Amino acid sequence: MDLHLTGDTHADRILSDNPLALLIGMLLDQQVPMEWAFASPARLAERLGGHLDAPTIAAMTADDLVEVFVAKPALHRYPAAMARRLHALCAHLVDEHGGAADALWADVADGRELLRRVKQLPGYGDQKARIFVALLGKQCGVTPPGWREAAGEYGLDGHRSIADVTSPESLQEVRNFKQLRKAAKPAAKPAAKPAARPAARPKATTP
Repeated sequence: MDLHLTGDTHADRILSDNPLALLIGMLLDQQVPMEWAFASPARLAERLGGHLDAPTIAAMTADDLVEVFVAKPALHRYPAAMARRLHALCAHLVDEHGGAADALWADVADGRELLRRVKQLPGYGDQKARIFVALLGKQCGVTPPGWREAAGEYGLDGHRSIADVTSPESLQEVRNFKQLRKAAKPAAKPAAKPAARPAARPKATTP
């Protein structure tokens, strides 16, 4: 596969060649620009000696990985929290998939099973898991029966998520889509104030 998610040739090549890098990019795609999240695996690889693999990261202590993430420039807006999530994710890959990221999807029977496996990853909620299923299907050739249905709205055509980014232009289209969706959401209603308690009546005094 030949991904173009970040606008950085080196970062995109690592995402294309290393399934774990792609999982890490998706993990970090939260409360930071998409291109920052998906470029961070390349920077992490440099800090870990030029290579990313789940067994090596899982063998580190979580605190040591935090130090790698927080070193300037930090790899995320919340580097410590994301480092701990990545450590847990790599431990899960070692325990459940032999340490190989692509084993997560290599033998799935259908989209439902793929989604189930991805949702088991630490740091992957329902929405993130569906976006990743869409990314695998649209750009990585991972298309088990029912993958679009498993991806939900992210499996549809259009520019809805990182799964649809193939160029700087499409990245902007996805950004526009997210901004429009955010603007369309109704503003949160202020919490209702508790009703004022009636003033206590003065006790009658006995003459």
